Amino acid sequence: MYVAFKYPRSEDTSGTREGLPVTRSRIEKIFPKLTQAQMDRIALYGHTRSVKPGDILIEQGDTPMPFFVVMTGEVEIVSPFGTHETLITVHGNGQFTGDVNMISGRRSIVRARTTVQSKVIELQNKDLLRLVQNDAELSEILMRAFILRRVELIAAGVGDLILIGSAHSAGTLRIKDFLLRNGHPYSYVDLEQDSDVQNLLDGFQTSASDIPVLICRGQVVLRNPNNQEIADCLGFNESIDQTQARDLVIVGAGPSGLAAAVYGASEGLDVVVLETSSPGGQAGSSSKIENYLGFPTGISGQDLAGRAYMQAQKFGAKMLISRATRILCDHRPYIVETESGARIPARTVLIATGAQYRRLPLEHLSQFEGAGVYYGATFVERQLCGGDEVIVVGGGNSAGQAAVYLSETAKQVYVLVRSASLATSMSRYLISRIEEAPNIVVKSNTEIITLEGNHQLNSVQWRNNQTGETEKRNIKHIFVMTGADPNTSWLNDCLMLDAKGFINTGPDLSPEKLRTVGWSLKREPYLLETSLPGIFAAGDVRGGSIKRVAAAVGEGSTVISFVHKIIQE
Repeated sequence: MYVAFKYPRSEDTSGTREGLPVTRSRIEKIFPKLTQAQMDRIALYGHTRSVKPGDILIEQGDTPMPFFVVMTGEVEIVSPFGTHETLITVHGNGQFTGDVNMISGRRSIVRARTTVQSKVIELQNKDLLRLVQNDAELSEILMRAFILRRVELIAAGVGDLILIGSAHSAGTLRIKDFLLRNGHPYSYVDLEQDSDVQNLLDGFQTSASDIPVLICRGQVVLRNPNNQEIADCLGFNESIDQTQARDLVIVGAGPSGLAAAVYGASEGLDVVVLETSSPGGQAGSSSKIENYLGFPTGISGQDLAGRAYMQAQKFGAKMLISRATRILCDHRPYIVETESGARIPARTVLIATGAQYRRLPLEHLSQFEGAGVYYGATFVERQLCGGDEVIVVGGGNSAGQAAVYLSETAKQVYVLVRSASLATSMSRYLISRIEEAPNIVVKSNTEIITLEGNHQLNSVQWRNNQTGETEKRNIKHIFVMTGADPNTSWLNDCLMLDAKGFINTGPDLSPEKLRTVGWSLKREPYLLETSLPGIFAAGDVRGGSIKRVAAAVGEGSTVISFVHKIIQE
């Protein structure tokens, strides 16, 4: 059976209705009541109209969806599933509809309907964007409410998706991670633990052999879908005008790509961002970054990326979840092709595809990826290994953050590093945390030599490379965070790379190299410009980059100053 959740009415905090246990102050932030003066300012961007009882203002799946402010009357927000509806909230006078999808332009995950004769202010998506860009006070109120509402929906598992899966399914883990990192709420039904799962499977003509199964808006059944299929069903990828040359196409939504999107869009550039999976890149999988400027208590990579993602969309950047497959680089404007078939013309391009953790050279590794071997330590992965022994492979900051994070719930965390010490590659504050944690053990000069199991990892054997001593343990979870290979294989020899496959930029492009590639301009390449004019690289994918989140953000923002110069050339 579908599990129903109820939020309290916006104006009801008495506890007389079933709802989430939230405080009045939190409710007032989630469901603020606008003043008459604030509503008057909003009305300048739209129009007022009267609506009858029972009129549907927003239907689940609508895109782009309009934004409504209730002047008089009442609008209820429900989550429909077949003939069943889950009440989320009821907006009264001075309150407004929407969550983060109002800004992104993605499909609505709810239904909005009047319950009595009402009068509303209606704004289209483009008008709402103008409002939040031009009115700082209202921008803060609306954006905060949108974000908090989405947080509550995720926590309650209320949305337009049902995921039927298994804790032993790598596909289930992949989909959970995709939805979590994209901030999309869903209900989860476990094949092994939910007694009514068979009824749900039968109702949608599926079977246990099909899992993971994703039911989208109670209508579309996706069997073990890839990320592109999920993104398309959820409306992540709005139709884009492929005849229009964009000022800047950014490939990759890690820290550098997101920084470029925020600064570029806020400065009036027409920006499109392509991301294969979810915003944040490698940094998005960090459980907590405590040495990032301005966050004294730390911030998770996912939260940092999510905020930047919203910020970029607020200023008008277009975000598409689709993998870039190649660049047509023999003429300008350049053409960026995606796996969905889109061909996006671009006056300038930023390559911010980052790097990926290096795979361990172990037999049978691939069969355990997602089923015991993981390349990120987020909330989803941590849920799988509570009370168990786990291994973290790597000696950098990402490995240290993962070890500390996992130690909060794991029985024992073993940190395996091939070097003699963590001091050469990890920040001192993380080393101190590890040293103080009673359930973290560092194994220096050690590497894994064998993995064992059937469909799920069951045991691991490691070896000390100094003594030759081996040890075998019944460990079912390994987090690999060692080394990095650049994501440049898709570039089709358009750009000059260094010996390790990272992109050469600026000063690394000597006059000899420029003659080799046929550099066509009298000027030398700008600081972050590649061997092709108007194509830039930033972040971990760039040769010689500093492997820090702040450095990547700085590079992404710096690119924008050069983009302006090129557009004016």
